Formats: sequence, structure tokens, C-alpha cells
Amino acid sequence: MTREQTSPDETISPARGRLILAATVLGSSLAFIDGSVVNVALPAIRQALNARPEQIQWIVNAYLLLLGSLVLIGGSAGDRWGRRKVFVIGVTLFALASLGCALSPSIAFLIAARALQGIAAAMVVPASLAILGAAFDEKARGPMIGAWAGFGAVTGAFGPVLGGWLVDAVSWRAIFLINLPIAAATVWLTLKAVPESRDPDVEHLDWRGAVLAASGLGALTWGLTAAGARGWQSLTVWSALAAGAAILVGFVVLQGREKHPMMPLTLYRSTTFSGANLLTLALYFGLTGAMFFLPYELIAKHGYSAAGAGATLLPISAVMGTLSGFAGRMANKVGARAMLTVGPIVAGLGFALLAAPWLGSGFWTGVLPGLLVLALGMTISVAPLTSTVMAAVPSSHAGVASGINNAVARVAGLLAVAVLGLVYFAPGGGGYPWVMGISAVAAIVAGLVGAATIRTDAPRSGERDRSPAPGPESGD
Repeated sequence: MTREQTSPDETISPARGRLILAATVLGSSLAFIDGSVVNVALPAIRQALNARPEQIQWIVNAYLLLLGSLVLIGGSAGDRWGRRKVFVIGVTLFALASLGCALSPSIAFLIAARALQGIAAAMVVPASLAILGAAFDEKARGPMIGAWAGFGAVTGAFGPVLGGWLVDAVSWRAIFLINLPIAAATVWLTLKAVPESRDPDVEHLDWRGAVLAASGLGALTWGLTAAGARGWQSLTVWSALAAGAAILVGFVVLQGREKHPMMPLTLYRSTTFSGANLLTLALYFGLTGAMFFLPYELIAKHGYSAAGAGATLLPISAVMGTLSGFAGRMANKVGARAMLTVGPIVAGLGFALLAAPWLGSGFWTGVLPGLLVLALGMTISVAPLTSTVMAAVPSSHAGVASGINNAVARVAGLLAVAVLGLVYFAPGGGGYPWVMGISAVAAIVAGLVGAATIRTDAPRSGERDRSPAPGPESGD
């Protein structure tokens, strides 16, 4: 037990430890599964609710926007008021929002319910890991977090397949209803087994930063999405883009002045930390855009069922699950810089293969080769990325650094759906190869960023990377 635990002398038995792990896995799987399952249901939702292309994008963007902009303050809320309490509230809210999604009478109602899911996920995801960190000592914590990640990968792999089957056999609404029994089981397990914990040092939450981040990203995303329908000559579009950019600048200024910022700017003095996050932005821009539009293209243009389109993504999880351990050992041998240079470039080649005209020739020859190359590139990249981010800052900031990197990945997905949606839904209907081509370029750029910024000997054990700051220094 850690000093942050409400009952420091309480010991966790193996049986109770398994229940705690089960609760956190089930809770976080709600957020992970919904992040991918919805993609295979989008064509059915568009037809059922008579949605416009930009509205289809907002079904995903509303979720990513709130999750990406609030995940840091969600973690702080758990530290401040109790991780178990925030986790249970988040899971309950996610269940209610899922019910709202399933019963949505209109596309506007569905988008609003998806936004509420994003808020709930921003509470659940950081709390699930924090619960494991607080409940177990250093010796047990690593295996538990590894098991949490492994089960998360499994649920993420089979989620689109199950979701696709439900869309085909029942209704798109069923993909949201399956969240209700999972949420009920999670709350029961949490109240039964998870001890409450909090961090007595966290006394202040950066609400102003959270509001500015959500508002700025929201305005920017709305402007990019609306440009497809209104055109780039629209004053409203440019006003939204300008307002979003200005608000985000204000957010950065505030973070430099805030006593307890949600995103400490001092972390960016590390070239490795800054480079790793820029790499994450580019790589996950390509990945999220590709994984959003690939199932949509297969269903809408090549006659795949929703379940079939979901099943096409299984090779990615299979390869990553099989080779991730090997990739981690390779990272220790050759260094993070080599892995984070080669991995994104290989992923870029995978995107390029998925852009080829033979996509419609069948799964085995048209889809699988590109997915295997993409999966290999992501396996090489993901293994060292999180450890590099956390090792680039003092150990006292490792949790915040990991949270920032997670938020960057979510924001990258948000921007990808908005920007690449302009390309995919452009008049003429031939935007898919361009979407994959842009994703390929983004991934290759990520590899070049890795080569230029990542230090192979990233500092560990609290040592700060003393590379020159990428910009003017800002105080904590």
C-alpha cells in the first residue's frame, strides 16, 4: 500500500487483487471498446438517422473532444476526491450516456450523448490506472498494470467484431446497450473490492485550463468539420478557426501562469518529451484517421458487412499482442530513437498499401498485407513510446507526462477525423486513397521527428533531460 491509501495498513489478498484488476479492466474497457466499435456502425447510423457527413464525424469527435481535453483534470479529480469515488461516478455516467445513445431519436441527441460519454471516459480511464497504482506495492504493480493493458488489448480487438455482429443481427443501438451490464458489474466489483485512495497533495484543480482546452479544441474542430458543408469562403468557418486558435493560445499562456496547471509547460523543456509528443500527434493522426475511414470504406464501397469490417482489424491486435514483448526487448537493445524512427515509417508504408487500388480485390490480397505492415510498424512504435515519454521527465512528473501523451493521442484522433473528413467526403467520392496517403505522410513525418528529437539514452530514475527548451521557458 502507498502513503496515499486511506488505509495504509490494509493488505490486498490475491483474491481481492484479482477483483480489483477485474473492476479496472471492465471499467476502462467501456471507454476503449466504444472508441472503436462505433466506427463499424457509422454507415448504419447515417442511414437510420438520415445524418449528414459532418454529423457522422461529430459522433466520433464529440467523444474524442471531451475525453482528450478533460482526461488530465479527470485524473486530478480522482486524486483530489477519491479514485474509487470518481471511478464509480464515471462508470455510472457512462452507462447513463450509453442508454441515451441507444435511445437517441435524432442525430443531435446522439452527438450530445456521445459528448457525455467522453466526459465520463475522462473520469474512468485515468482513475482505473490510478486505482491499480494505489492498491498495490511496487513489486505487484507492474504485473497488474501489464495484465490491465493485456486485457484492454483483447477487448479492443474483439470489440469491433462483436459490435459489427450486433449491428448486422440486431441494430446499431445494441452496441450501446451492451455497456449497461458491463457498467453494472464494474460498479458492483468496485464497491466490493476496491479500497478508496487519494493524494493529499492535490488541493486544486485547473478548471480554467480544462474549459479553455475544451472550448479551443471544440471551436477548431467545428470549423474544420463545417468547412466541408459551408465551404472555405464561409466567414463563420474562419471565425470558428480563429476563435479556436486564440483560445488555445490563451490556454498555453494560462498554463504558464497557473500555480497547479493541468499541463505543466516546464515538461516541454525536455527535447525528448516534446519530440515524443509531436511524434504521437503525427502518428496517431494517421492511425485514427485510417481506422475511422477504412471500415467505412469497406462497408459503403466494397460490400462488407459491419461484422466483416470489424473483423478486418483483428490482425492488428494479433500482431501487436504477439510481438509487443519482443519489441520491448529490442527497444532495450537498440534504443528508443531507432525504434521510434523505424516504427512510424513502417506504419506509413502500411497506410500506403491500404491506399492502393487493389483494396477491393478481397481481404487476403487487398486488405491484409497493408494491415500486417501497419501492425508491425505500430508494434515497433508503441513499445518504447510511453516509456520514453515518462523517462524524459523527473519521476515525480511521470504520471502527468503519461497523461499528457494520452491526451495528445486523443487530440490527434479528433483532428484526424475532422481534417480527413474534408478529404473523404469531398464531392466526387474518391477521397479514400488521399486519406490513406495523408495518413502515410503523417506517419513518416512522425518517424523523422523521432530521428531528430529522441535521445536513445532517455534519462531515468528522476533525471531530467537537460536538452534546450523548444521555446521560451514558462514557470510551473
